[in-house]
Amino acid sequence: MGTAFDTKIDHTKTTDLAEFAKARSIRYFMVTYTDLLGYQRAKLVPTRAISGMQKDGAGFAGFAGGMDMTPAHSDMLAVPDPASVIQLPWNPEVAWVASNCVMDGRSVDQAPRNTLKRLVEEAASVGIRVKTGVEPEFSLTSMDGKRVADEHDNSAKPCYDQQALMRRYDIIAEVSDAMLGLGWEPYQNDHEDANGQFEMNWVYDDVMVTADRYSFFKFMMKTIAEKHGVRATFMPKPFPTLTGNGCHAHISAWDLDGKKNIFADDSSPDGLSESGMHFLGGIMRYAPSMTAIICPTVNSYKRINAPRTVSGSTWAPNAVTWTGNNRTHMVRVPGPGRFELRLPDGAANPYLMQAVILAAGLRGLREKMDPGPRSDINMYTDGHTVKNAPRLPLNLLDALRLLDEDTEFKEALGVEMVDGFVKMKMREWNSYASHLTQWELDNTLDC
Repeated sequence: MGTAFDTKIDHTKTTDLAEFAKARSIRYFMVTYTDLLGYQRAKLVPTRAISGMQKDGAGFAGFAGGMDMTPAHSDMLAVPDPASVIQLPWNPEVAWVASNCVMDGRSVDQAPRNTLKRLVEEAASVGIRVKTGVEPEFSLTSMDGKRVADEHDNSAKPCYDQQALMRRYDIIAEVSDAMLGLGWEPYQNDHEDANGQFEMNWVYDDVMVTADRYSFFKFMMKTIAEKHGVRATFMPKPFPTLTGNGCHAHISAWDLDGKKNIFADDSSPDGLSESGMHFLGGIMRYAPSMTAIICPTVNSYKRINAPRTVSGSTWAPNAVTWTGNNRTHMVRVPGPGRFELRLPDGAANPYLMQAVILAAGLRGLREKMDPGPRSDINMYTDGHTVKNAPRLPLNLLDALRLLDEDTEFKEALGVEMVDGFVKMKMREWNSYASHLTQWELDNTLDC
């Protein structure tokens, strides 16, 4: 399943979208931004108009487009970043391009990509480039989402199931071929621990590149799955008894040339330098507060606080602990020079997920925070013996309150963005809380 592009072209070097279109016979651009709650918004712009859009932006009504605004606000302009442009593998006459949002001549502080951009600049000001790789998990379901798409994928322990993987070869190979053509360097694809669940991996990069690619990956995965008559969902817990969809992040930091990993220290017992430990200290300190953003839905808390699943494990954390190469903790150090944050789930906003990592880690570096003692126990069987580690919030309401009350973290991340996020998510919680469920009818109708 080949693609229509030359892999020798480095999209990140693109500066002129009109030239890009001319060289690649692009007819339309999807000028897109990711809103405060993680949904992608776009306008389809003819190539003949893209030069003006690159200069002035495409106009959106922020109130209608997923931002904490009113109908009285000025137009919000999505100014495309040409470095992010991607020609659609399945429709090469269209290109996708991520945007930064502007209103009344100034950056929109609550826009997620703008938040990440500011934090990338803050990291550069202290001489570091943070790089991440993500491990997106997703489920292939029926179009109504009520059952696993493959009726034969019903094993109690389906992880790495060869037959189940190859029955979805058509979808997985098409997406993997697309990533190969785009130069992302995908390196493995597998069936995960839940029936109908898969994970696809590509190489790590600067946080903004990773955020743009993950944003596009979700769009691509959903589109190609639909083409094959099934639905791809990144919902954290689509089936109550099966393992949920996480999005683990592997984190390292480099000098500005990108040549020296400043987290690496072969003489350290954990393979992390002093800087790496301080960055980890920030993650540990602010983990309860960041949970609302990287586990952002009501459904998220059915993943991180889940009982044991059919396979025998949830693979999700339940407390703020770190370890070596042990997957039962919130943070794992699998090898020198990096660590894995296992808390985020598939609903996390691709840009805010990276932003909270930077905000927490940079503050940890600045204030030389200590991550606390390493723990090597099995948290799923012996977690009750840990007395001093904070527990993760039990539900979205608790998580939002922790975020809203943490003034330090709000300032690091951006007060306007956090206030808008909390306000919109509280509406979501209140809508959920007012909903009458079948469980209530089944269990309390005759009380």
